[in-house]
Amino acid sequence: MPVVSPELEKLDAELADQIAQFYADPLGFVLFAYPWGEPGTQLERFDGPDPDQRKFLEQVGEAVRERRFNGKDPVMPLRFSRSSGHGTGKSVRAAWLVDWIMSTRPHCGGTVTANTSDQLETKTWAQVTRWTKMLINAHWFQFTSERLWKIGFKDTWFCAPATCREENSEAFAGQHRNTSTSFYVFDEGSAVPDKIYEVAEGGLTDGEPMIFIFGNPTRSDGKLHRTCFGSEMHRWNHGVIDARDSAFSNKQQIAEWVEDYGIDSDFVRVRVLGLPPNASDSQFISRDLVLEAQKRTVATLPDEPLIAGCDLAWGGADFNTIRFRRGHDARSIPPIRIPGEKTRDANVMVLKLAEVLSTTYHGRKVAMLFIDSAGICGPVASRLRDLGHKNLIEVNFGAHSLDPKYKLMRSYMWGKMKEWLRQGAIDRVPQLEEDLTAPGYKLTKDVEILLEPKDKIIERIGHSTDDGDALALTFAHPVGPKHSAVQSNERPPRVSAWS
Repeated sequence: MPVVSPELEKLDAELADQIAQFYADPLGFVLFAYPWGEPGTQLERFDGPDPDQRKFLEQVGEAVRERRFNGKDPVMPLRFSRSSGHGTGKSVRAAWLVDWIMSTRPHCGGTVTANTSDQLETKTWAQVTRWTKMLINAHWFQFTSERLWKIGFKDTWFCAPATCREENSEAFAGQHRNTSTSFYVFDEGSAVPDKIYEVAEGGLTDGEPMIFIFGNPTRSDGKLHRTCFGSEMHRWNHGVIDARDSAFSNKQQIAEWVEDYGIDSDFVRVRVLGLPPNASDSQFISRDLVLEAQKRTVATLPDEPLIAGCDLAWGGADFNTIRFRRGHDARSIPPIRIPGEKTRDANVMVLKLAEVLSTTYHGRKVAMLFIDSAGICGPVASRLRDLGHKNLIEVNFGAHSLDPKYKLMRSYMWGKMKEWLRQGAIDRVPQLEEDLTAPGYKLTKDVEILLEPKDKIIERIGHSTDDGDALALTFAHPVGPKHSAVQSNERPPRVSAWS
């Protein structure tokens, strides 16, 4: 290790004191730590971040100050998500955050990822190393393609890139910093699998944790979409960055895109405006339809029957899901979700469904249970009937449709559910939201609507649409009112939004 003179040690101590002042001021850090406007540097033509970047960094600082982390007691995570068009400096923001956290929080630990290994290596991590080299305190750090660390603390004060393949999810686990900051930065987060985000959540439980998601909104599902436009917006500081407002985007190219494709085209929405694509012809249920049903307030009539749908698991990774609906209300009674691995013994589902059929929910029992006939349904349904439960019907998803405009029973049920969503109320949970908006569809040669097969959906989004299919099963057949199940003086309940 080279010998450092007392003068240099003193200067470095003074620098450390200066940088410590920016603990809750990332904008101040960025303006102080990089050589803005200095001749001969890469930043010679720039005087600092553009207005949107400044606002973003100010909001991060405000969130830090609100939490008042004392170095001991854990605080709620900083959760920031930004959906943006092309050329707005997403990877640059990621680099600034890494340098700010690494410089102001001793013994922090971070993970940086992107949608592909190429994006991670050549863009995101390349920006981190590029900006770190320009730091006024660059001599504090050392980096390779595999890690950035504080010299002398390689294993306890570092940030590392990690690919976002699901099989690499362990790289995102175990990242805890009780007395410092555990942080995650997701670049082009729209295409990062949900499994990776789920594992990363485990690193946000102690200390002063932070998570940042940046991306181009190429999908109308996934974590980036939920945090900026969907069911998780209320948990996140979210925003949209229009490429036309960025100081760094190619305005001439943007003008050509708008002229060639139109301002309302999905191409421009995604690549310029930072907005998700509109529901395409191949998406069966639009997200707008789902979001409106999440917010809607509905009333139920006294004689409307309670219907249950049960989608049985095909394997350990799927869920046995039971959902309830009464008229326009599919929100008041919470769903039941049991991992498939726990129901390899059919008797487990027999006992659970017998309990469902015997339980009184809000003053009434289930009038009819529709159960997916695939997998373990045969012995389950048979045993339930032996136990005296006659109010159940097995439904074959591949059977003929009850309506000639749909191909197969599954398409019919989803079609009836889609019509119902225009007046219905559903619960506000990510599982159901993703399931309902996941399937595509096509028209057969006989102009019948055919829903995308389940195995294709699983291949595309990584999981089965258990919640969506369970709710769809409640539309398998009409169920008449049960007048005897309702007291004459019963008032119809109202179902409020977000309940």
